[in-house]
Amino acid sequence: MGNKINPLGFRLGFTQNHRSHWFAQQRDYSEDLREDEKIHNCIENYIRLIKSSSNYGGLARIEIGKNISLLHIKIYIGFPNLLTKRPSVRQEMKQLRNDIQYLVLQNRLSVRRKLFIFLEKVAKPYREPNILAEYIALQIKNRVPFRKTIQKAIKLAKEADVRGIRIQIAGRLDGKERARTESTKQGRVPLQTIRAKIDYCYYMAQTIYGVLGIKIWIFEDEE
Repeated sequence: MGNKINPLGFRLGFTQNHRSHWFAQQRDYSEDLREDEKIHNCIENYIRLIKSSSNYGGLARIEIGKNISLLHIKIYIGFPNLLTKRPSVRQEMKQLRNDIQYLVLQNRLSVRRKLFIFLEKVAKPYREPNILAEYIALQIKNRVPFRKTIQKAIKLAKEADVRGIRIQIAGRLDGKERARTESTKQGRVPLQTIRAKIDYCYYMAQTIYGVLGIKIWIFEDEE
């Protein structure tokens, strides 16, 4: 029980909250859902553009709130200095705002809403599975051995006071011809209990050997 299902959806309403807050009629639901997906992709592409070989975006999650006249987008990021200290940050944020506004106006059901974008700093970045997955992907792309990378990621998570972590990587690890899956766990990760607050992410890393799939489960606390 709980092992063959997304841990976030399994605990929705108990220890997990919705990351998109809006209401739509049944006939309009798919349009609003596609709009959310386009907004997520637009922001992720923007973060990806500012990455280099020595840093990563640190995008933890995106929350979207919509009503008749307002569109609130809150971007949780682990390292906001990568964005705010860039000399062209004002121009880039304006371009991001224009791109999102264009995507919203493409929705046939959308009315002209006021758009607000907020950047929120995550207190403990390495407590977020998305940031850890980005870190692992960057190290693997830079030819760091994957086992060494996993151990370093676990150490960073432990320093962020997590109670347990499990990391799984699948694909052509270290360029081997046969794909395989490697998994490492430290501490408790009770996937079968709803009261356990589990954070989870799946991340695809594009390497010269092909695509690697990275899954991370983090046991934060128990209610």
